[in-house]
Amino acid sequence: MKALSKTKSTVRLKKSDYQPHWLVYIESYPVFIEGISQPQRVREYLNRSVTSVVWDKKHTARTTETSKSFKPKRDENGLIVCKSEADRETILYADGVRKLRQREYDNADLYNETEAAQAELKKRTQQNAIEYFVELVKKRHANNSNSVRVNWSRTVDLIKLFAGENLPFSKIDSRFVENFKNFLLTAPNGKKKAGTISQNTAVIYFIIFKSMLKQAFIDDFLKIDLSGKTKGIKKRETRREYLTIEELNKLADTPCKHEIIKNAALFSALTGLRHSDIKKLKWSEILIENNKARLNFTQQKTKGVEYMPISPQALKLCGQQKQPDSLVFVDLPGSKMSLSYALQVWLKNAGIKKKITFHCFRHTFATLQLAGGTDIYTVSKMLGHTDVKTTQIYAKVVDEKKDLAANAIKLNINN
Repeated sequence: MKALSKTKSTVRLKKSDYQPHWLVYIESYPVFIEGISQPQRVREYLNRSVTSVVWDKKHTARTTETSKSFKPKRDENGLIVCKSEADRETILYADGVRKLRQREYDNADLYNETEAAQAELKKRTQQNAIEYFVELVKKRHANNSNSVRVNWSRTVDLIKLFAGENLPFSKIDSRFVENFKNFLLTAPNGKKKAGTISQNTAVIYFIIFKSMLKQAFIDDFLKIDLSGKTKGIKKRETRREYLTIEELNKLADTPCKHEIIKNAALFSALTGLRHSDIKKLKWSEILIENNKARLNFTQQKTKGVEYMPISPQALKLCGQQKQPDSLVFVDLPGSKMSLSYALQVWLKNAGIKKKITFHCFRHTFATLQLAGGTDIYTVSKMLGHTDVKTTQIYAKVVDEKKDLAANAIKLNINN
């Protein structure tokens, strides 16, 4: 039994079968009893009676009986007035019981709200986190690039592999998060690949997992923010492959079966733009004033608004100017597989044996800019990096080239 809001307990009298006694009881209303939809009037008889009640002649009762035609008179404290000392003691006792019941109902209101909140939280924590994560991917990344959606979906697949198809939020705690982090370091590759994922790939998946946990905490599926309590996986430095000026010129002189891929790749090498940004680039985002061109666009990955001047050669690779809403590089493949095959054929025909992906043209831009003397802050801004530390990896490549250059001249000097 639980009280509704504003439940009130009152000391009342009922005519006894034995004259002139009046039975004393506590009436509480409204009270909700589980299983009954309508609020109830609860009466609690105290096995006490009074005989010397003073009636209030100004307030009539509901009944028409002469002895019950008036309500009992009450003093300034709301107590029923009686003439005899014994009856007054009975009324004081009844009022004490009334106060106790009133506190119980008042507290019940508070407890019911707390219980409701706890019940709702318990209900949420029993929901399947896998289903939540799947819907989160659809909701958050419906319009994002294919690679972003793939990474988020792959993260969900790895969570399933680790924890099964049914994962209540109640089972996700600090230990679970740490165990999943360790699992990622030895997690298998996709269906078509053998071996395990790289450490840097595990870094990406764990960052995504922490983002999912953060959103689950915001949506009240988790009691604590586990994402803020867990350290990420340390990223391992990898070699950023790039092309030299000589190799770029070889590629420029070598025909490519897919001219749009060739132009887009060389455009990336001249501007540092990612494939995702080049693919969605529109003519309205290329501004030409006084024979100078610049880009004004929003990065697909970081959502940052970028302003970047581009060279006449980069503009020439864009081809004939079209309508503002038209794509600059029409029909540029979005599939990594399609891009990779076309690039490998083109590179082979140019006599270049390096393992080059489309993203390597962005690496090439950064490395050649730094090698050419452009300061790292400017290069960082041109790449759209939010932190100059991200750009420093290219500076290390340049330092290696300097070390090699320092030892390139050998003299016959006797020790």
